[in-house]
Amino acid sequence: MKLVHIATAFFLAVVGFGSAQAQSNDDYLTIQLKDGPVVIQLMPEVAPKHVAQIKKLAAAGEYDNVAFHRVIEGFMAQTGDVQYGDMENGYDAQRAGTGGSNLPDLPAEFSNVPFEKGTVGMARSQDPNSANSQFFIMFAEGGFLNGQYTVVGKVVAGMEYVDKIKRGEGGNGEVTDPDRMIKVTVGRN
Repeated sequence: MKLVHIATAFFLAVVGFGSAQAQSNDDYLTIQLKDGPVVIQLMPEVAPKHVAQIKKLAAAGEYDNVAFHRVIEGFMAQTGDVQYGDMENGYDAQRAGTGGSNLPDLPAEFSNVPFEKGTVGMARSQDPNSANSQFFIMFAEGGFLNGQYTVVGKVVAGMEYVDKIKRGEGGNGEVTDPDRMIKVTVGRN
């Protein structure tokens, strides 16, 4: 009987350690917006290459001061163009949304994770294997994106601040004098 208790205790300890590992602080991204911090739980088990690239760019400060260049009411807010979207270093309103980073484009990592309010997905061109640094945060459910774009995470705190991001005008959601990601860090800060 003692052996069963010891085996059960060992099993529970291993399972507990595994979930602690899966929820490590490195699996979060904190984005400071004008109204407050937004915490995103990243999903390396769903999109390991995309999550690694986002973390690398965030750790290097590449996302700091990058504009939300495309924001569509009832749909999503897009950001992450580190090439043309940095509002303190090289911002180009005409080209914001067309650039990426100096890292390579990534092969698609499509999954069954649905696009719902707070889901974070990677932006790309017509080529499914063209995601680089840009991503978007959903304002609402967007099932038509399921299986078409790589999901990298979900907002777990601060969605009320995402909801306050300045909306764009026109069919493509272009934003004049856009809001920005003030500071982006890896971890739950």
